[in-house]
Amino acid sequence: MPAEPPPPAAEAQTLLYQKGARIQPRRARGRFQKFRNLAMLVLLGAYYLTPWLQWGDRPLVWFDLPERRFYLAWLTLAPQDLFLLSLLLFVAAFTLFFFTSLGGRLWCGYACPQTVWTEAFVWIEHLVEGDRHARIKLDDAPWNARKVMRRGGKHLAWLVFAGFTGITFVAYFIPARQLFPAFATFDVSGWPLFWSLFYGFATWGNAGFMREQVCKYMCPYARFQSAMFDKDTLIIAYDQARGEPRKSDARQRGVSAGDCIDCSLCVQVCPVGIDIRKGLQYECIACASCVDVCNSVMDSVGKPRGLVRYSTSRRESGQASRFLRPRAIAYGLVWLIACAALATMVLTHSPLRLDVLRDRHALVRERADGSLENLYQFKITNADNRVRRFEIQARFDDGSVLLPRPARITVPAGETVAALVTLSSSSVATNRLSATPVRNIRVRISAVDDARLRAERQARFVTARLR
Repeated sequence: MPAEPPPPAAEAQTLLYQKGARIQPRRARGRFQKFRNLAMLVLLGAYYLTPWLQWGDRPLVWFDLPERRFYLAWLTLAPQDLFLLSLLLFVAAFTLFFFTSLGGRLWCGYACPQTVWTEAFVWIEHLVEGDRHARIKLDDAPWNARKVMRRGGKHLAWLVFAGFTGITFVAYFIPARQLFPAFATFDVSGWPLFWSLFYGFATWGNAGFMREQVCKYMCPYARFQSAMFDKDTLIIAYDQARGEPRKSDARQRGVSAGDCIDCSLCVQVCPVGIDIRKGLQYECIACASCVDVCNSVMDSVGKPRGLVRYSTSRRESGQASRFLRPRAIAYGLVWLIACAALATMVLTHSPLRLDVLRDRHALVRERADGSLENLYQFKITNADNRVRRFEIQARFDDGSVLLPRPARITVPAGETVAALVTLSSSSVATNRLSATPVRNIRVRISAVDDARLRAERQARFVTARLR
């Protein structure tokens, strides 16, 4: 029996992953790109300018790690305020869920840090090396003085921009008015230098080299976004019925052509290198570059706009799209409740914190006059920006006083003071095993100069005494 011929060379090996050619996106112009550029300028401006803004005598936003204090405008947060961070992350998650169910991947196309910094790097690349055709030509050209100058100039500009980005990142932890002069005079210490270089290198690598690879292979959002999509979610869609058959295909088949002239500009402007005419793909970041360039082509050939447009799956199937539906309403309600809870906690946040810890080494002490004493440690945290003097009061639930004269403690700004306080009472049972061996007490502290600044905690008072 004759042996079977070997498979063709094209079928001899199947690669699960093959390195693709570098994507050189063409610059698109249109109203959606104006929105993207505006969003990029606003977000980059906020990132780079915020560390320079002051709130009184300190930065507007400052994460002071050595002192374990986070300053956000008028708020001063301590590690005990971790629940605010948890609630903020919860709000951020449901913001993503809610707006994704309505608008699709608008976050990816207009506000994602990877997209924003990649656009900035592509703009620098376009400025130094030229448009798409010039960059492709430079890629294929042999190494010579011109190519070295172009590539070297581009990477030098990228490194300067990335380095400035890294230093700005560290400026959220060390005030910018101290950090930048230290870098200017080469008087920066080890850790600020390390994190500036690390974050700058990460920016240079992600936005300069990896680009769309981050969106395709590293970002989990592209993978689980389908769980939030439905037939009424906004997507970028190609009008198949109107565009097909394309001009080149129609000429070969001898039939009338659709509106698509097969110019492939929609592919050339795509930052992730997909062809939107093949349908919705998870790589699409909904940046609308293909929408703008296709609209410009339709204008030039005298045909109506909208061959590639923002649409929904339901609308593409000829049905009416619904803005309000159960999933969007559920996401919206949870999002509004979480936002209201976060706003309430932020507006009612107090810079005063009180912890009451009873001394467990001595449960109760009996004095000569028959009164009972319990020893407590009061930890008072003053997260305010000024020194505060606090008054301490303690009472039983029935109103009887444990401190005839309120004690006073001074706490410096931004510090925690631990004080030992003895609470005594003569109104308890004298037998060894009282019917109520442990009674609840309320401990309250308030600022002497501001009664609104107060805190209250519940503790236990042991009344079972030794003979």
